[in-house]
Amino acid sequence: MSAARDRSTEGLEVYRVGGAVRDARLGWPTADTDWVVVGATPAEMQRRGFRPVGRDFPVFLHPETHEEYALARTERKSGHGYTGFEVHASPDVTLEEDLARRDLTINAMAETPEGELVDPYGGQQDLSAKVLRHVSPAFVEDPLRVLRTARFLARYARLGFVIAGETRALMGELATSGELTHLVAERVWTETEKALAEADPAVYFRTLHECGALTPLMPELVEEEAAFERALARLARLPGDLSEEERPRWRWARLVEHLSDARQAALAERLRLPRRYRDLGRQAALTRQLRQQAAPGADDVKAWLDGIDAWRRDERVPPLIALVALDAPGLAERLARAWRAVSQLEARRLVAEGFHGGELGRELARRRRAILVRELSGD
Repeated sequence: MSAARDRSTEGLEVYRVGGAVRDARLGWPTADTDWVVVGATPAEMQRRGFRPVGRDFPVFLHPETHEEYALARTERKSGHGYTGFEVHASPDVTLEEDLARRDLTINAMAETPEGELVDPYGGQQDLSAKVLRHVSPAFVEDPLRVLRTARFLARYARLGFVIAGETRALMGELATSGELTHLVAERVWTETEKALAEADPAVYFRTLHECGALTPLMPELVEEEAAFERALARLARLPGDLSEEERPRWRWARLVEHLSDARQAALAERLRLPRRYRDLGRQAALTRQLRQQAAPGADDVKAWLDGIDAWRRDERVPPLIALVALDAPGLAERLARAWRAVSQLEARRLVAEGFHGGELGRELARRRRAILVRELSGD
């Protein structure tokens, strides 16, 4: 149902805004459509059947399409960080005023329901020139925009997009102002996780580093410049057959696999990382340590399998062996052969033989080691 033929919006001044407008002009698929309503009140929206969902400003869900309709608003800086704003939403706020609060010109375009472009800040021109440019000096009022700009570059860099020089300067100003330290961990991680799903996530981290933002946000990544560059290169080298859902997690694991347990833990705590990211980062680090050994033996391989909890989580083993294969295919073949053999040993067989309790655990470990010795020696 188009807004032009929608009874719920009949008589309202509505505009399609944001990513749907931008990506349609790039020829990209648009999953979600957001709308701005000019000249309306919350009471009027609810009379038309819209359901209010906005906590900090008036946003409503369409009664049938469930698309988001936000009342036009302005924002004024009143504190630190992403949430330090006073929001003003009223019927007298114009579309141009609403668009002026957005981060980049390519995100500050609107369309009428009939498809007519409203572009007061030159977004179409910057889109054609492949430039990410801030809308106004108010860019510096929201430190999250540093991360968002870096993320958009990670998405569009392969199309030839660049960040405007004056926008980079403002990103550097925000990085040195101390404002980034007021961002809550969840917001930093949300942008970072999105960036890990973009076409070129290394661009995100490199851009943040170049403007000085990684030092306050993720200092463990940039303690050593050469190690940081090697970590960025690893983002493009992942095990095969990963789903789109799995890819961000594996990219993060490759980014942090060289960090010590203590540094990984500090970074995870600072960003409030989900457990699945923490766990895979640690597993990748253990796998890296195994891969870097000249000739890992049965005790080394068993310690690795114990460390990644392979006996209870056997699905972890094949992708980690595939990770080894990227740099050490010979070792990966040996690990795969050893794993196939040792994984066939089941605890219930030993129980049937009369082993129980601690004795069962010791015998299971002994036999697993014996199998690994045999398989890794090639006998």
